[in-house]
Amino acid sequence: MKRILIIGGTGFIGRHLAAALRDAGHEVLALGRRDLDLARDDDASVAARLAGYGVVINAAGLIRDQSGNSLDGVHAIGTATLVRACGAAGVARLIQISALGASSAGASAYHRTKGQGEEALRASFGLDWCVLRPSVVFGRGGASTALFSALAALPWPLRLGPGTWRLQPVHVGDLTALVAALVTRPGPLPRFLDVVGPEPMTTDALAVTLRGWLGLPARRFLGVPEVVLKAMAAVGERLSASPLNRETLAMLKQGNVGDAGPVTAALGRPPRALATALAREPATEADRWHARLTLLRLPLRWSLGMVWLATAACSLGLYPLAESYRLMALTGLTGTTADLALYGAAGLDGVIGLLLLAGWRPVLVGAVQLAAMAAYTGIALALPAEYWLHPFAPLLKNLPLALAILIMMTLEDRR
Repeated sequence: MKRILIIGGTGFIGRHLAAALRDAGHEVLALGRRDLDLARDDDASVAARLAGYGVVINAAGLIRDQSGNSLDGVHAIGTATLVRACGAAGVARLIQISALGASSAGASAYHRTKGQGEEALRASFGLDWCVLRPSVVFGRGGASTALFSALAALPWPLRLGPGTWRLQPVHVGDLTALVAALVTRPGPLPRFLDVVGPEPMTTDALAVTLRGWLGLPARRFLGVPEVVLKAMAAVGERLSASPLNRETLAMLKQGNVGDAGPVTAALGRPPRALATALAREPATEADRWHARLTLLRLPLRWSLGMVWLATAACSLGLYPLAESYRLMALTGLTGTTADLALYGAAGLDGVIGLLLLAGWRPVLVGAVQLAAMAAYTGIALALPAEYWLHPFAPLLKNLPLALAILIMMTLEDRR
């Protein structure tokens, strides 16, 4: 039994690693960024966290810069800090989860910073280390799995560019099996291992595989020209929740393939084909719902935001103010009270709309929306029956809108 500490232990790969290593009988501590932040913590505090552990696994990583964290801070500076802290804490073995194609001269910031982190390991002394360079890792809970499954689950699956861009996906179960083997491997670890599936596959073949796993019928592809993908990626860069940006698109276009021979030797068996690995975890109705709803999350929030902004604009003059005051008078609101109600409600509606578009705490904002709608509807109860029985049902539409808000809150809840 080994005492193992996993950095980035609350992420997709980290959670799977922790479960597999515990199942193998090891004592495992999985730390998230709140517990240990390589980009923030100094050498001494990191070393104090590592004390007493014989094996450290670094699964911390970002796909893009985030608020308060950068690729350089986590991948390059953070790894250098970790290497020094391992020496100070007497850690015997370090396994670094890097990326296929990582190089200090790489084509993307992601690959360059991963490569710079590897340079810190090359310069270390007295530490038994191994760098694992996985291709795209698939499995339940993974961002890549969610994105590609969502694209595959569309009524017409999207063909990305020519549909022939190649990658060599590896299932997270094979990656965790490899790490478990390396943890107890006698003698020095191999320095670098490309962790890839048994053979390359095109993006079209990947979509077919995922669609088959989800239990969806075969459909014709809907082609998305590369110029459109680039425009979508440029927009995606400005959205913190979007996994698509120009760098990820460039990495996908460049290809992500390698030699499966070394990982086959280290595992003692060939890595499993993606279809075979996924078949061991049959898709459920929840998987199909997740795939179909993933791409609707942002449009739903934005559409609700636009509704509130449009409502604010109507209250501020797009709809005749005299008619607005007449409606309020029917509910008993006149004079200064009517002024406060009209402009106060318009201000609230505008703030709600802007917060939804910005993505600021959408669950909380959703609760505010429901409360505002309930208040507005309560006031509207004083209107004559014709406003409830109108053929366009302007007030009754609050019911499906409330349901849409509840769905938005559910999709946005990341707890």
